[in-house]
Amino acid sequence: MEILGYIGAIIMGLSLGLIGGGGSILTVPILVYLFHIDAVLATAYSLFIVGLTSLIGSLSHMRLGNIHWRTAVVFGIPSIAAVFATRAWLVPALPDPLFNAGGVAVSKALGMLIFFALLMVAAAYSMIRKPKAPSGVSGEAKFNYPLILGEGAVVGTITGLVGAGGGFLIIPALVLLAKLPMKQAVGTSLIIIAAKSLIGFTGDLRGDELIDWRFLGLFSAVAVLGILAGSMLSKRIPNEKLKPAFGWFVLVMGVYIIGRELSQLS
Repeated sequence: MEILGYIGAIIMGLSLGLIGGGGSILTVPILVYLFHIDAVLATAYSLFIVGLTSLIGSLSHMRLGNIHWRTAVVFGIPSIAAVFATRAWLVPALPDPLFNAGGVAVSKALGMLIFFALLMVAAAYSMIRKPKAPSGVSGEAKFNYPLILGEGAVVGTITGLVGAGGGFLIIPALVLLAKLPMKQAVGTSLIIIAAKSLIGFTGDLRGDELIDWRFLGLFSAVAVLGILAGSMLSKRIPNEKLKPAFGWFVLVMGVYIIGRELSQLS
């Protein structure tokens, strides 16, 4: 089963390198179902893996000038603050079980998995649907500060709860709210994901946590190999053809997780 998990890490890295946003959404299911890691701990591990992988993936965008640093700072600050606060205070404060319904206790781990699966369905929809408008305009970025700050805080909170990068939310926001061209939106999104995920992960470091650093390092190294390969392949394979196919795969996975977890309630 572990071999399948590391193959999954390569696929996750490949998808992140090929399509930019959305690829990291596979990390938590891989950790939970193939490595049997507790769902709450898996969201913390996912933040480290996604953050490190995105940081490596952003290097090529730095060299090509595809990162709009001013936008990264404006969007990144509320996002980083939100994800850190969520990991440090909100997640530990959630009761376990979350609630009882009809005599069935819904645990914190189950609730986070269901929420994560719903997020997968939403991410799949964003990848499957055809864009209605051009992917961005060139020229100087224009900022709608209230919307950018609000979007950053929302994305940071979601990232903190489920451990996903949130690229499928960040890229459209950068295109629509900051008027960035698509290539700059993808590059800027990666550096935002890297910063908020890695800093958010430190919210879990309270001194009494059990972090398997050896496993984290190995899994991250495999995922990094995937994103490097994906970045090279992306120059030959059109993003527009890959994204809907990957979206359908994520949709099937999300529906499967919801069905699997709900079927175990009794």
